Amino acid sequence: MKIATYPTHLANHRRFLRIKQLIDEFLPNQGYTKVEVPIMSPQLLPESYLDVFATEYRYYQKPQQLYLIPSTELFLKRLLASGIGSCYTLDQVFRNSEPAVNKHNFEFTMLEMYKVNADYLQIADDTLALLRFLAQKLFKKSELTYQGKLVQLDRFEKITVAAAFKKYAHIPDIFNHERFFSDAKARGFRVETDFSYVDLWSEIYSLAVEPHLGMHGRGTVIYDYPKELAAMVNYNEEKGVAERLEIYIHGMELGNCGNETTQKGVRQQFAERFTEEIQERKRLGKAAYAIDWEFLDVLEQLPPTAGIAIGIDRLAMLFCDVKSITDLKIIGIEQKD
Repeated sequence: MKIATYPTHLANHRRFLRIKQLIDEFLPNQGYTKVEVPIMSPQLLPESYLDVFATEYRYYQKPQQLYLIPSTELFLKRLLASGIGSCYTLDQVFRNSEPAVNKHNFEFTMLEMYKVNADYLQIADDTLALLRFLAQKLFKKSELTYQGKLVQLDRFEKITVAAAFKKYAHIPDIFNHERFFSDAKARGFRVETDFSYVDLWSEIYSLAVEPHLGMHGRGTVIYDYPKELAAMVNYNEEKGVAERLEIYIHGMELGNCGNETTQKGVRQQFAERFTEEIQERKRLGKAAYAIDWEFLDVLEQLPPTAGIAIGIDRLAMLFCDVKSITDLKIIGIEQKD
């Protein structure tokens, strides 16, 4: 690693800072309370797709292991369970083993917000209203231009995950695993013998679906995922889908959103998921940190809530019309060649 300076990016960096100021201006007026939370924690959620940075606290007694947080979720949901109401954080978060490339970095700014007594489509509407507010303040119009293409911010294009796979990958059924594998193979996608359903789904999504999202003059909301892609959101038994959505502009994912589950038995449901995630982390050789088991009690006390996490570096890329996160910074850490 090396420290690098980018004095030519000063104008972009100023706009990046202005965007953060405008977020803090907009959200409180929409009923969200801003909170500050620790950026180090002795416990984390056992998410197998993430790796973390470890450190330790030392003061005479036995050193205590701490971890830089990959999100503020475990703190915000405690506040939600205690009755704080709709709230948000706008903080640095950290993810190890992330590639330092155009749209990724191992540290970045995340807006994580939760709205009480709302669902995922309503919080998507709040996100669209935020984007319009930023455009009005920065450009005095409800649109932006990114890489020569106009993006209208009057509404989102909305499409279900199932419809997107049918439209762009020509796979008509993503829920029947056996048919999904056979259709994928018939359409020429790489199907390895050791591929899980999630492996194959993710490959097809990144190759055939994702490049089309947010590419038709507006942002795209893609919603209702298979159960296997549920993460920590509500699973709708009647519809057979996880109530989760993602927001894309110009093929770039901006936010991941979902309805928090308030169904009976949620503690047992997530205890099983935690156990599975722990085993998967072990299999992948990732850090064996202390698990926040107390968080399971928090989940049973949540009010009806929807939440979203938005990468502000990526959002700023759009409003600064740049291709890389590094184009926003005037100083940063670079990988060695």
